[in-house]
Amino acid sequence: MAGHADDDIVLAHADSFATVGDARILTREAREERDAELLASNATRAAGAGNRAVDEEPDPYRTCFERDRDRILHDSAFRRLAGKTQVFVFPGDHQRNRMTHALEVAQVARSIAQAVSLNVPLVEAMAIGHDCGHGPGGHASEDALSPFLEEGFDHAPWGADVTLRPLNLCSETLDGIRNHSWSLPAPRTPEGEVVSWADRIAYVCHDFEDAVASGIVTADMLPASVAEACGTDRSSQLGTFVRAMITATLRTGRIGMAPDIAAALAAFRKFNYENIYLRPASRQQADAVIVLLRALVEHYADRPHAIPEATARGVLPAGATPALVEAGSTEAVRAAVAYVAGMTDRFACERGLVELNWDPRQLPTAVT
Repeated sequence: MAGHADDDIVLAHADSFATVGDARILTREAREERDAELLASNATRAAGAGNRAVDEEPDPYRTCFERDRDRILHDSAFRRLAGKTQVFVFPGDHQRNRMTHALEVAQVARSIAQAVSLNVPLVEAMAIGHDCGHGPGGHASEDALSPFLEEGFDHAPWGADVTLRPLNLCSETLDGIRNHSWSLPAPRTPEGEVVSWADRIAYVCHDFEDAVASGIVTADMLPASVAEACGTDRSSQLGTFVRAMITATLRTGRIGMAPDIAAALAAFRKFNYENIYLRPASRQQADAVIVLLRALVEHYADRPHAIPEATARGVLPAGATPALVEAGSTEAVRAAVAYVAGMTDRFACERGLVELNWDPRQLPTAVT
């Protein structure tokens, strides 16, 4: 349908009657001025086109961090998260994948940031982009790919410095993505600190819920100290941790959590590691992922011409293409790592069958 003409406008519905009333143009500049008044004193302000590696003209309506969020949402790296492991390879219809995890992190982070007057679009951009550097098969991909790189493979800096590099994101957004893991240096913005906490809160709660639904654990297995502090269902748990962060942050001015609730979160995470992530079936799954991904990297490093050119943009020098680098060279290996790291679980397994003549029995299987 072409819509319905009414004077000098085309409407979607023949009986459309909605209007916006006294509409006022809210330009980017006006919104930046409003944020300057409403945000917390140390919140990150958006300014013009933002701090980007390559200068750009500012958008007339969106702030620089809203543009970052939108770019990540429309990027293929974000779409591929739907086919990447959160905990379970080949997740079932009701289990999380990396994309649903990122969206839940964004929801948790937004709830916290909005309550303490931080920059919500910046938090959302960091949250939806924080795992774009993840390889197939979950954290097993880091063990698989690290031996091929002098600096090792860590999904956080890889996502910021390689996967999302073509998007020309703001330095603040990239910093939050690069340093969201607790083992890395602290992000330089309070919004980045919020995302670091939101990531842990989200995965601890939803991984437990998925494991309960899969019959791997039961709710009554949760330690009493954890259950008493935050409950045994995801809604109660998320509510407890989010409110604890908001309360502690407003009371102290620091991004954190009261010691007693933080201890419950730590005990909850420890329970997940012992009973979900490191259980024998999960380790077998991870071992199969590692063997497959290493074999794929070696295969493509010897055949760099088979690597898509767009895949290697973030790792090769300007003007270089995979077809022109020497097989087995450092450049070829980095391009191969970039290609394999970007694969979804299914595509990696398909490449194993097609390119490596892999025995299907060697492939990782879903853990149920």
